[in-house]
Amino acid sequence: MSGDWMRDERSSAAAQRILDAAAQLFAERGIDSVGMGDVATAAGCSRATLYRYFDNRAALQSAFVHREARRIGARVAESVSGTDDPEERVVAAALTAVRLVREEPILAAWFRMGNSGLAAELSHTSEVISSLATAFLAGSGAADAPAAAKWLVRIIVSLLTVPGADDAEERDMLARFVAPVVTGSPAGQRPADR
Repeated sequence: MSGDWMRDERSSAAAQRILDAAAQLFAERGIDSVGMGDVATAAGCSRATLYRYFDNRAALQSAFVHREARRIGARVAESVSGTDDPEERVVAAALTAVRLVREEPILAAWFRMGNSGLAAELSHTSEVISSLATAFLAGSGAADAPAAAKWLVRIIVSLLTVPGADDAEERDMLARFVAPVVTGSPAGQRPADR
Protein backbone atom coordinates (compact mmCIF):
# COMPACT_ATOMS: atom_id res chain seq x y z
CA MET A 1 0.00 0.00 0.00
CA SER A 2 2.82 2.45 0.79
CA GLY A 3 4.11 2.22 -2.78
CA ASP A 4 0.78 3.19 -4.41
CA TRP A 5 1.19 6.92 -3.88
CA MET A 6 4.67 6.79 -5.43
CA ARG A 7 3.29 5.06 -8.50
CA ASP A 8 0.50 7.64 -8.75
CA GLU A 9 2.99 10.49 -8.43
CA ARG A 10 5.25 9.00 -11.14
CA SER A 11 2.23 8.40 -13.35
CA SER A 12 1.12 12.01 -12.95
CA ALA A 13 4.63 13.27 -13.68
CA ALA A 14 4.79 11.13 -16.83
CA ALA A 15 1.43 12.46 -18.04
CA GLN A 16 2.61 16.04 -17.41
CA ARG A 17 5.83 15.37 -19.32
CA ILE A 18 3.81 14.07 -22.26
CA LEU A 19 1.51 17.11 -22.14
CA ASP A 20 4.54 19.43 -22.00
CA ALA A 21 6.00 17.77 -25.10
CA ALA A 22 2.65 18.00 -26.88
CA ALA A 23 2.34 21.68 -25.95
CA GLN A 24 5.69 22.49 -27.52
CA LEU A 25 4.76 20.65 -30.71
CA PHE A 26 1.35 22.37 -30.86
CA ALA A 27 3.09 25.75 -30.71
CA GLU A 28 5.69 24.83 -33.34
CA ARG A 29 3.58 22.92 -35.87
CA GLY A 30 -0.05 23.71 -35.19
CA ILE A 31 -2.56 21.48 -33.48
CA ASP A 32 -3.69 19.45 -36.49
CA SER A 33 -0.14 18.65 -37.59
CA VAL A 34 0.86 16.84 -34.40
CA GLY A 35 0.40 13.08 -34.31
CA MET A 36 0.73 10.66 -31.44
CA GLY A 37 4.05 9.37 -32.79
CA ASP A 38 5.42 12.92 -32.80
CA VAL A 39 4.38 13.40 -29.19
CA ALA A 40 5.88 10.07 -28.10
CA THR A 41 9.20 10.95 -29.74
CA ALA A 42 9.26 14.44 -28.23
CA ALA A 43 8.36 13.11 -24.78
CA GLY A 44 11.02 10.39 -24.99
CA CYS A 45 8.60 7.52 -24.55
CA SER A 46 7.22 4.74 -26.70
CA ARG A 47 3.86 4.99 -28.45
CA ALA A 48 2.63 2.19 -26.19
CA THR A 49 3.49 4.28 -23.13
CA LEU A 50 1.79 7.31 -24.63
CA TYR A 51 -1.38 5.30 -25.30
CA ARG A 52 -1.39 4.08 -21.70
CA TYR A 53 -1.92 7.68 -20.62
CA PHE A 54 -4.03 8.99 -23.51
CA ASP A 55 -6.32 6.73 -25.54
CA ASN A 56 -6.09 8.82 -28.70
CA ARG A 57 -5.18 12.23 -30.07
CA ALA A 58 -8.51 13.75 -29.01
CA ALA A 59 -7.94 12.59 -25.42
CA LEU A 60 -4.44 14.10 -25.45
CA GLN A 61 -5.73 17.40 -26.83
CA SER A 62 -8.55 17.47 -24.31
CA ALA A 63 -6.17 16.77 -21.41
CA PHE A 64 -3.92 19.60 -22.57
CA VAL A 65 -6.84 22.03 -22.84
CA HIS A 66 -8.11 21.05 -19.40
CA ARG A 67 -4.71 21.50 -17.79
CA GLU A 68 -4.27 24.92 -19.34
CA ALA A 69 -7.85 25.98 -18.58
CA ARG A 70 -7.32 25.21 -14.89
CA ARG A 71 -4.08 27.19 -14.88
CA ILE A 72 -5.59 30.18 -16.71
CA GLY A 73 -8.73 30.01 -14.55
CA ALA A 74 -6.65 30.25 -11.38
CA ARG A 75 -4.74 33.24 -12.73
CA VAL A 76 -7.96 34.97 -13.82
CA ALA A 77 -9.57 34.41 -10.42
CA GLU A 78 -6.50 35.81 -8.70
CA SER A 79 -6.40 38.87 -10.96
CA VAL A 80 -10.03 39.86 -10.27
CA SER A 81 -10.17 38.87 -6.60
CA GLY A 82 -10.21 42.51 -5.46
CA THR A 83 -12.88 43.62 -7.93
CA ASP A 84 -16.25 44.00 -6.22
CA ASP A 85 -18.46 45.32 -9.04
CA PRO A 86 -19.95 42.25 -10.81
CA GLU A 87 -19.92 43.83 -14.27
CA GLU A 88 -16.33 45.05 -13.99
CA ARG A 89 -15.35 41.65 -12.63
CA VAL A 90 -16.78 39.95 -15.75
CA VAL A 91 -15.07 42.44 -18.07
CA ALA A 92 -11.74 42.15 -16.26
CA ALA A 93 -11.93 38.35 -16.17
CA ALA A 94 -12.68 38.06 -19.89
CA LEU A 95 -9.92 40.51 -20.83
CA THR A 96 -7.44 38.76 -18.54
CA ALA A 97 -8.27 35.35 -20.01
CA VAL A 98 -7.87 36.71 -23.54
CA ARG A 99 -4.58 38.44 -22.68
CA LEU A 100 -3.11 35.36 -20.98
CA VAL A 101 -3.91 33.14 -23.96
CA ARG A 102 -2.56 35.66 -26.47
CA GLU A 103 0.68 36.09 -24.50
CA GLU A 104 1.57 32.41 -24.60
CA PRO A 105 2.52 30.99 -28.01
CA ILE A 106 1.55 27.50 -26.87
CA LEU A 107 -2.00 28.67 -26.14
CA ALA A 108 -2.28 31.19 -28.96
CA ALA A 109 -1.56 28.35 -31.42
CA TRP A 110 -4.99 26.90 -30.63
CA PHE A 111 -6.68 29.99 -32.05
CA ARG A 112 -4.69 30.40 -35.26
CA MET A 113 -6.45 30.01 -38.58
CA GLY A 114 -7.02 26.31 -39.15
CA ASN A 115 -6.86 25.44 -35.46
CA SER A 116 -9.64 27.62 -34.08
CA GLY A 117 -12.40 25.14 -34.93
CA LEU A 118 -10.88 22.53 -32.65
CA ALA A 119 -10.31 25.09 -29.90
CA ALA A 120 -13.90 26.28 -30.17
CA GLU A 121 -15.24 22.73 -30.10
CA LEU A 122 -13.20 21.80 -27.05
CA SER A 123 -14.10 24.98 -25.21
CA HIS A 124 -17.81 24.40 -25.81
CA THR A 125 -17.84 20.70 -24.93
CA SER A 126 -15.39 20.73 -22.02
CA GLU A 127 -16.98 20.09 -18.64
CA VAL A 128 -13.83 21.48 -17.02
CA ILE A 129 -14.11 24.83 -18.81
CA SER A 130 -17.85 24.94 -18.19
CA SER A 131 -17.46 24.27 -14.47
CA LEU A 132 -14.66 26.86 -14.13
CA ALA A 133 -16.79 29.53 -15.84
CA THR A 134 -19.93 28.57 -13.92
CA ALA A 135 -18.09 28.72 -10.59
CA PHE A 136 -16.69 32.12 -11.51
CA LEU A 137 -20.16 33.47 -12.33
CA ALA A 138 -21.90 31.88 -9.34
CA GLY A 139 -21.80 35.09 -7.30
CA SER A 140 -22.23 37.53 -10.17
CA GLY A 141 -25.99 37.86 -10.07
CA ALA A 142 -26.54 35.78 -13.21
CA ALA A 143 -30.00 34.21 -13.11
CA ASP A 144 -28.73 31.12 -14.92
CA ALA A 145 -24.99 30.87 -14.21
CA PRO A 146 -24.41 27.71 -16.31
CA ALA A 147 -26.03 29.25 -19.41
CA ALA A 148 -24.30 32.60 -18.81
CA ALA A 149 -20.99 30.78 -18.40
CA LYS A 150 -21.39 28.99 -21.74
CA TRP A 151 -22.15 32.28 -23.41
CA LEU A 152 -19.18 34.03 -21.77
CA VAL A 153 -16.85 31.24 -22.93
CA ARG A 154 -18.20 31.70 -26.48
CA ILE A 155 -17.46 35.43 -26.30
CA ILE A 156 -13.90 34.79 -25.08
CA VAL A 157 -13.31 32.26 -27.88
CA SER A 158 -14.71 34.80 -30.34
CA LEU A 159 -12.29 37.47 -29.14
CA LEU A 160 -9.41 35.01 -29.42
CA THR A 161 -10.28 33.96 -32.96
CA VAL A 162 -11.46 37.36 -34.27
CA PRO A 163 -9.82 40.06 -32.13
CA GLY A 164 -11.22 43.54 -31.79
CA ALA A 165 -9.37 46.52 -33.24
CA ASP A 166 -7.60 47.11 -29.92
CA ASP A 167 -7.90 46.51 -26.18
CA ALA A 168 -10.15 49.53 -25.71
CA GLU A 169 -12.65 48.27 -28.28
CA GLU A 170 -12.73 44.82 -26.69
CA ARG A 171 -13.23 46.34 -23.24
CA ASP A 172 -16.03 48.56 -24.52
CA MET A 173 -17.83 45.66 -26.24
CA LEU A 174 -17.58 43.52 -23.12
CA ALA A 175 -18.75 46.35 -20.84
CA ARG A 176 -21.69 47.36 -23.03
CA PHE A 177 -22.95 44.10 -24.46
CA VAL A 178 -21.66 41.20 -22.37
CA ALA A 179 -21.30 42.14 -18.71
CA PRO A 180 -24.83 43.54 -18.27
CA VAL A 181 -26.38 40.41 -19.74
CA VAL A 182 -24.12 37.97 -17.89
CA THR A 183 -24.65 39.65 -14.53
CA GLY A 184 -28.36 40.22 -15.03
CA SER A 185 -28.16 43.99 -14.64
CA PRO A 186 -30.33 46.22 -16.84
CA ALA A 187 -28.88 46.21 -20.36
CA GLY A 188 -27.00 49.32 -21.28
CA GLN A 189 -26.96 50.79 -17.78
CA ARG A 190 -23.58 51.32 -16.23
CA PRO A 191 -23.21 51.33 -12.42
CA ALA A 192 -23.00 55.18 -12.41
CA ASP A 193 -26.32 55.40 -14.34
CA ARG A 194 -28.37 53.45 -11.78
